[in-house]
Amino acid sequence: MNRWLVHREEPSPNFNERRLPVTMIVLHYTGMQSAAEALERLKDPAAEVSAHYLIDEDGTVIRLVDEAKRAWHAGRSFWRGITDVNSASVGIELVNPGHEFGYRPFPDAQMEALVPLLGDVVRRHDIPRANVVGHSDVAPARKTDPGELFDWDMLARYNLTLPRPRPKMRLLYDNEGAFFLALERFGYDVSDKEAAVAAFQRRWRPHKIDGEVDGQIGALLFELLLARDLGHAR
Repeated sequence: MNRWLVHREEPSPNFNERRLPVTMIVLHYTGMQSAAEALERLKDPAAEVSAHYLIDEDGTVIRLVDEAKRAWHAGRSFWRGITDVNSASVGIELVNPGHEFGYRPFPDAQMEALVPLLGDVVRRHDIPRANVVGHSDVAPARKTDPGELFDWDMLARYNLTLPRPRPKMRLLYDNEGAFFLALERFGYDVSDKEAAVAAFQRRWRPHKIDGEVDGQIGALLFELLLARDLGHAR
């Protein structure tokens, strides 16, 4: 870790040992009314929650848990066959009140602090772009963060996440089962089908999130799987 990326240390006691190598990054919003409140909770032993990093809206980066340790940020989650996401991931919390307390866009200073931190973690752990995900991607039935206002396109421009496909045609799968098989193949837990579709929409078509399968998201999913199969979606 380049020390210049972190502005201060606020150690959290909420961690344990990893059981898997780091292959993922999970991005969150704090969903609390202030940065101070979020930081207090992330350091509270009774809360049993933490993350490796917290980024305030002014761009201040705080390290809470050493990356060698397993922070407790993802909870019950799944991605591409991994059920212990905490063991396999680095968790980054972005200060934002979330949908409950007045969800708003993530400020430029915050995103500009995230980019070099994310790039450093990706480089050191050789994390594929497809494994830089949101909390809602790995826990679709429980979580909506970092949400539809998060600027995934900015991260894609820095080659840190997959770019959003721009399909020219709509695509309806032969049947619903085929779509959900494809969605699971891409990485999502599809046990709650509507939630899985909404999570996919939140990430890949944020302007319309209704939990319903349609030709546009069918085409998006097809393009993502095609890119992966061609080796373009690492």
